[in-house]
Amino acid sequence: MQDLKSALTGISGILVTPYDHNGDILPALQEPIIDRAIAAGVHIMVANGNTGEFYALTLIEAEAMVQSSAEHVAGRVPLVAGVGRGIRDACRLASVSRQAGASALMVHQPPDPFSSPQGFVDYVRAVADAADGLPIVLYLRNDAIGTKAIADLCALPSVIGVKWATPNPLKLSEAMAACDPEIVWVGGLAEIWAPVFYAVGARGFTSGLINVWPQRSVAIHAALARGDYMGANRLIDGMKDFESVRAEEMNGTNVTGVKAALALIGHDCGPARPPSAWPLTERQQAALSAFISGNGISF
Repeated sequence: MQDLKSALTGISGILVTPYDHNGDILPALQEPIIDRAIAAGVHIMVANGNTGEFYALTLIEAEAMVQSSAEHVAGRVPLVAGVGRGIRDACRLASVSRQAGASALMVHQPPDPFSSPQGFVDYVRAVADAADGLPIVLYLRNDAIGTKAIADLCALPSVIGVKWATPNPLKLSEAMAACDPEIVWVGGLAEIWAPVFYAVGARGFTSGLINVWPQRSVAIHAALARGDYMGANRLIDGMKDFESVRAEEMNGTNVTGVKAALALIGHDCGPARPPSAWPLTERQQAALSAFISGNGISF
């Protein structure tokens, strides 16, 4: 457990889901991405995260992706498996992920329009039961549930960490103070927000960049780990053009930017599925091409 918690303070690499020319999942294309990221020093792999288009996958596809990701990772680093959507789907995927060999689960915050704070606690408790004790990392994208609900969630025995994906460091600090100090708080808004979250006590961050340029993510983490905020910010400035493309269209180009970049560097993993944008506009594609060529990134 301590090894897993330590890994969570590193980089959680959110893996893309590759597709073939028919638009069907092609898990084999994920293996070289994983090998390259692990070789660069990325600490954790995450299957069925948002960069993996979790909500665009069928349940059967999500099951196949966590199983293939576990095979590709082969125990070299921890594998965290995303689960979510309807409670029965979440519980089934939790059980499949455990059987596949996942080290922990990442529970997506329910997108149900009638989700309640107490209902979320019940949801996570049910997933934990289905996972038969597998550790859980909460994925919080909406802090409006309140600090009490967050503290109640973190008090569940299986919960060991929180991926904080709301741009509100003051709420993060408040939530950290209200919870067990053993909980690991991970910056969930990638490299750009990592220094801000580090400043209030979070450690580690999630990254979609690792699919394209894992070496830069590792360098940013190393700078933050040694307290070199100026160095980290210089490195972050050098990848902001990539994140700027991903943030357009209400973040609808988030996965699009990663997959377009993979195609540019010679590892085409297919398009992003609707409702993500595809393809990039000419302007966006030009900006991404300039970023790739300007940094000499190749696969």
